[in-house]
Amino acid sequence: MSETIFLGGADADGSGTPDDAQSLILKVANRHGLVAGATGTGKTVTLQVMAQAFSDAGVPVFAADVKGDLSGIAMAGSPEQKNHASFASRAESIGMGALTYDAAPVIFWDVFGEKGHPVRATIAEMGPVLLSRLMGLTAVQEGVLNVAFQYADDNGLALIDLKDLRKLLAHLGEAELREEVSRTYGNVASASLSAVQRELLVLERDGAERFFGEPALQLADFMRTTRDGRGYVNILDSTKLINSPKLYSTFLLWLLSELFEELPEVGDPEKPRLVFFFDEAHLLFTDINSALLQKIEQVVRLIRSKGVGVFFVTQNPRDVPETVLAQLGNRVQHALRAYTPMEQKAVKSAAASFRPNPSFKTEDAITELAVGEALVSMLDAKGRPSVVQRTLIRPPSSRLGPVSEAERAAIQQASPLFGQYEKAIDRESAHELLTKKEATKAKEDEKAAKEAAKAKEAEAKAKAAPKKKASSSRRMSASERAMNNAASTAGREITRYILRGIFGNKKR
Repeated sequence: MSETIFLGGADADGSGTPDDAQSLILKVANRHGLVAGATGTGKTVTLQVMAQAFSDAGVPVFAADVKGDLSGIAMAGSPEQKNHASFASRAESIGMGALTYDAAPVIFWDVFGEKGHPVRATIAEMGPVLLSRLMGLTAVQEGVLNVAFQYADDNGLALIDLKDLRKLLAHLGEAELREEVSRTYGNVASASLSAVQRELLVLERDGAERFFGEPALQLADFMRTTRDGRGYVNILDSTKLINSPKLYSTFLLWLLSELFEELPEVGDPEKPRLVFFFDEAHLLFTDINSALLQKIEQVVRLIRSKGVGVFFVTQNPRDVPETVLAQLGNRVQHALRAYTPMEQKAVKSAAASFRPNPSFKTEDAITELAVGEALVSMLDAKGRPSVVQRTLIRPPSSRLGPVSEAERAAIQQASPLFGQYEKAIDRESAHELLTKKEATKAKEDEKAAKEAAKAKEAEAKAKAAPKKKASSSRRMSASERAMNNAASTAGREITRYILRGIFGNKKR
């Protein structure tokens, strides 16, 4: 395998020399890069050329296909295609020789499962921070979501899909439980909880329920190579996903974060373990808070030590924050337009980011570049940016334009992952566990209610029963009568004895 990938050569007016050939050294490809330029200037072709070159060098690639054009990398070009003559001429002019055509090994992916293998992640994997960004939550609402995740962890409630999270939020909204949760984890205001539930509903209506679930994506499946040593080009069909820009950018950020968390440190390998192309990169930084921006900066800065190179593809370098832009060493700048003062300022800013070439003025060159031509500055073997060069980007050996539906279906059927992700799995998780808990509690409450009702009924009957009055007179028993008679007789005898003693009447 080559230690470099050839990107292009002499400038368009023929004044270049063989020394002007521009190549990317694989050993520094993990120092990241930028591909920028206005619409229609050739960014997609450059991305296609670079992706296939990395694949040929044995490096797996992940790329988002926003317009659908990148899918053509799965099919070989041909001399019959309409741009063959111009491509052949360009190949000769930059020293490539005769143009040959070849396809790259491709695996198609699609969050919605329509044009590729379904891509899924669990709610737990996404985490409260990225979910908060996805739903546009405030800081207070994000705090409520953090409480929900912590409660789920502490109570063994697996958060897999959106119905799990919806059920958990409803569970936390119960009055007696909300008070207990607030004492343990912090205040959970009912208004904030309701706001999160409403945003979750919006997320579902945008189609996010197709993304959350199992089987979840295994990152190792993005890092496959063919038997002959070429890296697979993983293409995420984003033609539909781009209509939900927050979901698109959050998914790609999640993917970067997962790579950062799971991959081991490898330092600076001879070639990257994976190259990641982030198309429409400006969406990543739209409406972003400082905490999340800091996380992105950290991931971009440190993920290179995991052997992953990240290339941001966008219209203008100013779409990328300075702190991130400073970490992108390999740069390809296609033409920019400068009709307005703001656009002119953007051109100056882009020109200032290159190491100057005494042969031309960079600021002027950016506005003069033809389609397929770019200003290129790659890092050298010591990691230093090279002098910027006007470069004709080499023609692709794969087809320009999208594949047909029949071709896509055939590639899908031949995929090494076919059948692994197609069928969704719905295992027991928070939704099922909480539903069972509620059913058990309902039965216990019903039983307790019945017992209480029976006790109340018995008490009512006891109160309603007539009471017997005690009799004021009663018959004496035989023994009682005998005793009374004896007592009466004795009393009479004693009385007579006393009277005789008093009056002297002794019985004769």
